[in-house]
Amino acid sequence: MSISKKFENFNEDIRIKSKHVDKIKLRYKKITKRLNQDFWNSESEINHSLYVGSYGRDTDIHVSDVDILFQLPYAIYQKYNQYLGNGQSALLQAVRESLKKTYSTTHLKADGQIVAISFDDGISFEIVPCFININKSYTYPDTNDGGKWKTTNPKPEIQAIKIKNIDCNYNLKRLCRMTRAWKSKHNVPIGGLLIDTLAHNFLNDWYYKDKSFIFYDWMARDFFKFLGNQDSNKKYWLALGSSQYVYRRGNFEYKAKQAYNLTLEAIKLEEDKYPYTANIKWKEIFGSKFTG
Repeated sequence: MSISKKFENFNEDIRIKSKHVDKIKLRYKKITKRLNQDFWNSESEINHSLYVGSYGRDTDIHVSDVDILFQLPYAIYQKYNQYLGNGQSALLQAVRESLKKTYSTTHLKADGQIVAISFDDGISFEIVPCFININKSYTYPDTNDGGKWKTTNPKPEIQAIKIKNIDCNYNLKRLCRMTRAWKSKHNVPIGGLLIDTLAHNFLNDWYYKDKSFIFYDWMARDFFKFLGNQDSNKKYWLALGSSQYVYRRGNFEYKAKQAYNLTLEAIKLEEDKYPYTANIKWKEIFGSKFTG
């Protein structure tokens, strides 16, 4: 099997399957409708709601966590901002009470910045109530340390990755997903937004960014080298699109260098016509879904 076909199959295998996408969509609509009924006096299944996080950027490979922003009326912010003590916690509880009308309390919890709904099939929705700002960013509650308001700006991030993905012949989202497979296999301490940001930055200058699967072994090699060469003392990067701070979770550079060395071995084995032994190396990097 050609290297092109190997990576094409691998990328297909790590995509979220359509049956899961359909299930997520149905639950998304049900959650959105419930909150619209209680906070907007509306029956809409789509208004005021937005997929965010890795799922919203279409770079996820797991269906375990789906992040949603739900925009509330500004009057709700005014109400809870006047609380003397942790109005943010009271707001999360109000959203939880709304969702209790549809979902069992055994599946619901309000914690930190989210209201989470955990389903029996392992899929969890994390709903972040928020308020839109003049600049189109969002203010959301954080119940920690007595309660405070924070700001997030996911729409420019979603748009930036969409535009760059098309510009790079759809290679950006695939690189983000492959990197998540490596992260999952090796428990790498790096968040999804940082993966997407660094993949975006890498492809800005990569010579073969508009080529197809035949260059994916080189893309993996060069991206792991790029990751391994990041400044290990650097605490944050500017997110693609929004320029929000994206903080490191730990040292990912060492494991990236290990992966880079494995890509060198795998590519050499491919060149020497040992494709099955090369597959073992690719599996060491990306996990069992790289079937070769």
